[in-house]
Amino acid sequence: AQQGRIREKAYGKQKIYFADQEQLPAASDAELRRLDGEITALSSKVQALQQSCRQMEGELKDLTSSMTTPEVAREIEELRKDCANYTEKLERIKSATNHVTPEEKEKVCSEQKLYCKEWRRRKRMATELLDAILEGYPKSKKQFFEEVGIETDEDHNATLPA
Repeated sequence: AQQGRIREKAYGKQKIYFADQEQLPAASDAELRRLDGEITALSSKVQALQQSCRQMEGELKDLTSSMTTPEVAREIEELRKDCANYTEKLERIKSATNHVTPEEKEKVCSEQKLYCKEWRRRKRMATELLDAILEGYPKSKKQFFEEVGIETDEDHNATLPA
C-alpha cells in the first residue's frame, strides 16, 4: 500500500486492501465487445455441453435400469418353462373324459333358478309373518328372534345369487 501497488480503505477498525485498477491498462470499446462476444460464445458452449451431459445421464440411467443379457436369458428360460407347464396343463384338461354335457349344465342351471326362486318366496313369506307378529310384540325384533331361536340369512352371511 505504501508503494502504491494496492489500495487501502479503512472502515472503522477494519481495513480492506484491493488492487489499484488505475495502474491496469484501460480496455478499448473494441476490446470490450470482443470479450463480451467471447463470453457469449463460451456461455452457449457451456449450455450445449450441459444439455449433452443431461442427455447422456438419461441414457446411462436407462441402460443401468434395463436387464443385462444373462438376466434376459434367465427370464426367457423361466418363461419357456412356464409356457411348457401351461401347455401340459391344457393338454390334460383337453384329454379329460369327465366333461359336463350342455344338457347337464342346463339342468343344473334351471334347478338353481328354481331353488333361488323358492328361497326368495319362502323368505318373503317368513318376513311378512314375523312382521305381523312383531306388530303386537312389546320387545325389539332382535330380542324376539333370540327368544324364539330364529336364525336369519344375515346371521350366516348367506346371500341370494344374482
